Amino acid sequence: MTGTTKADPRTTPLPRLAGKVAIVTGATQGIGAATAALFAAHGAKIVLNVIDDNAQARATLEGLDTEDAMLFEADVTDPAAVRRMVDAATERFGAPDILVNNAGINVFNDPLSLSDDEWTRCFEVDLKGAWNCAKAVLPGMLGLGRGSIVNIASVHGHKIVPHCFPYPVAKHGLIGLTKALGIEYAAHGIRVNSISPGLVLTAIAEAGFAAAADPEAERRRQTEILPNKRIGEPEEIAYTALFLASDEARYINAADIRIDGGRSQLYHE
Repeated sequence: MTGTTKADPRTTPLPRLAGKVAIVTGATQGIGAATAALFAAHGAKIVLNVIDDNAQARATLEGLDTEDAMLFEADVTDPAAVRRMVDAATERFGAPDILVNNAGINVFNDPLSLSDDEWTRCFEVDLKGAWNCAKAVLPGMLGLGRGSIVNIASVHGHKIVPHCFPYPVAKHGLIGLTKALGIEYAAHGIRVNSISPGLVLTAIAEAGFAAAADPEAERRRQTEILPNKRIGEPEEIAYTALFLASDEARYINAADIRIDGGRSQLYHE
């Protein structure tokens, strides 16, 4: 008998995405960057979708503790570019069996002041972009007989915040897309779920605070209306995406998980 100690699988954490190939859209900052880093740490081969192959994108790639990662510049509103991304991922790593649709934009306006271009851009990125990516990965997932698509929706897809039109319309649509695709492909081993974050400390949130007349007062105001009196962090969304992408969640399908510290359950503002 040797002196080698065998690891106890009950106490030793194992990579939760070992052997899996994941595409994360909007992967250069915030929730996308946190998700890509966490997936890489758990053994996934990662394709980071970026809209621009710039210094920030390169820094995100270099920050991953893996050689099994690649950047791909593609606008999610361009189906041909998305298809090229999926083809490149498949050629290098094999067919993706995980997709995280994180790319999105905020379009907030008064309905009657909203331009046609604003309306179109909101839906092209926040809803059709997710469908373009899902449509591109589904054939490969069907070939594998498995897959997990995680759409990053929003609490705006559940509750209406005044003066944020048409963003909540697109996010309601994204949750609908999640449920419809989840049911459509359930029998093929493909799961489609969504996450609806509340206020999270991303670059977009920080820019919103900075644009206020009194940034610190606005930050305090936003924090105080949260039941747990703190703003969420990108990693907290990423861990839920990790769970949904993993085989641990293999019986969760066509579901949406709200991560907002309980804020959307409050009756008052």
